[in-house]
Amino acid sequence: MDRFLIAADTALRTLFASPSASQPSPARGLPEARLSSPDRRLAGALMRVNHVGEVCAQALYMAQACVTRDGALRRSLMDAAREETDHLAWTRERLDALGSRPSLLNPLWFTGAFAIGLATARVSDRASLGFVVETERQVSEHLQGHLSRLPAQDLPSRAVVARMKEDEERHAAQALAAGALELPAPARWLMRGAARVMTTTAHYL
Repeated sequence: MDRFLIAADTALRTLFASPSASQPSPARGLPEARLSSPDRRLAGALMRVNHVGEVCAQALYMAQACVTRDGALRRSLMDAAREETDHLAWTRERLDALGSRPSLLNPLWFTGAFAIGLATARVSDRASLGFVVETERQVSEHLQGHLSRLPAQDLPSRAVVARMKEDEERHAAQALAAGALELPAPARWLMRGAARVMTTTAHYL
């Protein structure tokens, strides 16, 4: 019960509070460029999508930590969740700086990710870790795509995305080293399809 109360607190903080980072943003000290209106809208939309990804990461890691009975795995998941909280704060800062806003559907994204995290964690710890690996791999690819689309002069946003990409790849490597189960191809395809729907919707909403 305590774990689920903590999860509820995390949900409220993620969705309705201003996130607080434990580390300075990679954007700190970098100059804000004078972006054209189309470039500013594009950068804001991309950072909104990235912010949604971090909302989902909070839900995913917290759900898995609630279910696992492995103390070491729970601590590892919570450590990853804390790093994702930094990402959440950094992307929110970029949204504010760009005059943009978070997704209006964040409660839906959080609920869906939490449900998926619970479902995979109930299968087994190895399946749960496998989901983490595939999720982080897909997120890394997605962030690489954003680096190619963000305005070249938007150095603060690019610095945040590059740092996030490094962290996500490390999370995938840690989950793999912990014994992650390779997900079957249909599961990976389904995850890609769901991610495409989410990112396309969040770009605008």
